[in-house]
Amino acid sequence: MLDPDHTGVHGRTAPLLGLIVNPFAGMGGRVGLKGTDGEAIVREAMRRGARPAASDRAVHALVRLAETLPQARVLTVAGSMGEQAAREAGMDPVVLDRSHTGASTGADTQAAAAAMAEQGVDLILFAGGDGTARDILAGSRDQVPMLGVPAGVKMHSAVFGTTPANAGHLAALFLARNASAPLRDAEVMDLDEDGIRAGRVSAQLYGYARSPFERRLAQNAKSGSVPGENEALDAVAQQLVERMQHGRIYILGPGTTTRRVADALGIKSTLLGVDAVQDRKAIGLDLNEQQLLDIIGTRQAEIIVSVLGGQGSLFGRGNQQISANVIRKVGRDAITVISTVEKLINLPDGALQVDTGDPDIDALLTGHLSVATGPHRTTLVKVRA
Repeated sequence: MLDPDHTGVHGRTAPLLGLIVNPFAGMGGRVGLKGTDGEAIVREAMRRGARPAASDRAVHALVRLAETLPQARVLTVAGSMGEQAAREAGMDPVVLDRSHTGASTGADTQAAAAAMAEQGVDLILFAGGDGTARDILAGSRDQVPMLGVPAGVKMHSAVFGTTPANAGHLAALFLARNASAPLRDAEVMDLDEDGIRAGRVSAQLYGYARSPFERRLAQNAKSGSVPGENEALDAVAQQLVERMQHGRIYILGPGTTTRRVADALGIKSTLLGVDAVQDRKAIGLDLNEQQLLDIIGTRQAEIIVSVLGGQGSLFGRGNQQISANVIRKVGRDAITVISTVEKLINLPDGALQVDTGDPDIDALLTGHLSVATGPHRTTLVKVRA
């Protein structure tokens, strides 16, 4: 039981944070899967050599939170669903249920969120992706504000911090009742994973959650296109094709924008996978991290990516196959970014975001990058980690 005099945002002198970690979140990214919803996909991710990363990302968030708000207390679930991360971050959490020691499921996440809402936590901080956000919303029944530590493959919902550290900082600002971190109604979205694997994008709105917001720290929902964008993007794609060099490997990131490059080449591509092109021919489709590294080998390579909607994400959202190791091998100067002017105008705080999980590569990418916005037209855009 919690201390009766433990007080915080809801009348307590010290805030109480609910912490839930989906230990399987994000495991499918680098190995070329499109998520980890369901036990079969988790097993396949493990078979391909995927390693859990959500707990580590939760630790980064908690360390940042503790730096800002050391008096915060944590209520969490046993083992890999939160306790492990809290203790690794130097916290002494209250554990809801020590009877659960097996693999976590969506039902476990919903049950934990319901229990935390009943205990009156001030905020549920979770590490996961869109599927985890759906479970938190369903379990808490929107009785408690929620904030996501980005750790999944799919993160189109507006409830996530831009990075793990920023999620921790934003949580601390809210728990400290800082006026710069008010609540907003944030969309909880999810994509149909089976549809993604078949090359179809089918997004669904599951509801709105109250979530702390500060423009630089929280991501926006994915933005749509506006009239007039198609012609400019087609022209950029054609220009990129015309300057492709013989023998060089071109890595095409996911999305409809980069698919235009494949269309201009007249080759098949995967909508939400990562493909490789050489001498105007596809040499690999829907590649994972290791396959990309093997294809590049010692040859020169270039990465062509687009900006992920209103989130402003460049690396770390939906293109985890283009990992820090791949970027390190290719080099910063061999990255081409394509975007419309409208997307750049609507970037959170006017900057692109990188979150590769490797601080050295994130630091390498920060500064300014040239973004192609039209035929023979580029603009310099700030990049931050």
